[in-house]
Amino acid sequence: MKHLANTWFAEQLSNHNIYTEYLEDHHPARMPCLDIRHLDWANASKTAKLLGMRFVALWAAQAGQQDKKALYAYMAFVHPEHRYALLRTPINLENPEIASISQHYIAAYRMERNMQDMFGIKVNDIFDNRWWIKHEHWPEDAHPLLDSFDGNTPMASDPDRADIDYDYVPCDSECAYEIPVGPVHAGIIEPGHFRFLAVGEKILNMEERLGYVHKGIEKAMQGRNVEDALKLAGRVSGDSTVGHSWVFAQACEYAADMSISTRASYIRGVLCERERMANHIGDIGAVCNDAAFAFMHVQCSRLREDMARLHAEAFGHRLLMDCISIGGVSRDLSTDMCQKLIQQSRDIAAEVEHLRAIYADAPSIQQRVIGAGIVSIEDATDIGLLGFVGRASGHYPDARIEAVYAPYDELNVPIPKGKLGGVSTRVWVRFEEVANAARMIIQLLEHLPEGNIQTAWKAPQAGESGFAAIEGWRGEIAAWVRFAQDGSIDRYFVRDPSAINWLGLELAVRTVPVPDFPLVNKSFNCSYAGHDL
Repeated sequence: MKHLANTWFAEQLSNHNIYTEYLEDHHPARMPCLDIRHLDWANASKTAKLLGMRFVALWAAQAGQQDKKALYAYMAFVHPEHRYALLRTPINLENPEIASISQHYIAAYRMERNMQDMFGIKVNDIFDNRWWIKHEHWPEDAHPLLDSFDGNTPMASDPDRADIDYDYVPCDSECAYEIPVGPVHAGIIEPGHFRFLAVGEKILNMEERLGYVHKGIEKAMQGRNVEDALKLAGRVSGDSTVGHSWVFAQACEYAADMSISTRASYIRGVLCERERMANHIGDIGAVCNDAAFAFMHVQCSRLREDMARLHAEAFGHRLLMDCISIGGVSRDLSTDMCQKLIQQSRDIAAEVEHLRAIYADAPSIQQRVIGAGIVSIEDATDIGLLGFVGRASGHYPDARIEAVYAPYDELNVPIPKGKLGGVSTRVWVRFEEVANAARMIIQLLEHLPEGNIQTAWKAPQAGESGFAAIEGWRGEIAAWVRFAQDGSIDRYFVRDPSAINWLGLELAVRTVPVPDFPLVNKSFNCSYAGHDL
């Protein structure tokens, strides 16, 4: 069933005079990839837009061991009725360039800038051509994801580029002034720079500068065996370790055309929903703390700590790291532990509902969150905002439904449908998702089937690829993996939901005064690490 999207999409592209071929390196029962001509790249994205498909990701990769001189660009879309679809087109290494698709999908433009930085691919007609991940200390001709780049050789800073400043959006008005914030912040958070244009306290524009914690994940994946690569995947963004581990494992399993046991899939679902609960509870408290409602912060911190302690007891790690394995999960659950998890999930959900009533009846917090940080339904849909951020603004994608993967294919996955798009609605969605996650955890554990938790791994043939999408707590995480001759990882690409949701934050702060930026920012809680791969 998972190949229906590309079959349908191939037919639609053909109706628009775009010729496609199926690639053999994506297993046809899982997720085939369509090859299209280079000149059809932008038209294919235009067709996807006309068909109502949501943009998922854009990336590039060299062909690997078969032909290291070949370079390809990829893009992925999803249709709510026809599932996910992948496209690929060749790029000439002698003259690497490609047309921008950002006029059809605005969220693609930062991924295109990243492709320019990492591969040296010129993106034609892109409206913003500034470097993105490669900051000014990088040598201009260094493109780390090309095979010709030696990742083991230290790079010397280019003195001619050391004084280059990033061209933030200017304003010539004598009434407006710039406020630089970061990249180092007062709290214990990751680095990111925010440049405000303001008149008095009114924000006219806010521009993000990210990339300060770029870790070289894609390069570091090359040559690793699947076990080591899985550990690295789970540390792309530490608070989403289950989501990132799961999407990597599932992409590998799809490439190998293997299925895991029903018991293992149920435990994966429990892990992911527990991660969702813990992070939403923690963030609800943090949003309240930014509005000086310390009571909620203390209570939510206590509940999250209770969850972390049981996680350590049940799964061996407070944050649930290394619980997912290739072919299943690394920890089984006894009957007694299932009952502990059921009882705690039920008790915490009930206590969160009690806190929700206190939160709703507190005028001081309601005055701060209602109407603050609004992203309209139109903007949310145009950007393609994901997870609870999208659901607060009338955009409701959910990979648990769209990707149809176990165990969610056996569950009723409720989607909170907000419309007002502000801080209060994002908090409301989080409360709803805590309750829904608890119900699904209880359902999965009460009906946990017998069976093994691990299916033996057999590496796919060289060149085989897999694509997967998982609904992490921030939203859809999408990943693509390709294998080398010895069963190691040849290429890996992952797109955290923050890569898209950061765009929404820039719009949300245009409706608030400068002092409310921390409140709005926390209501999004985008991941710097998830963006700065």
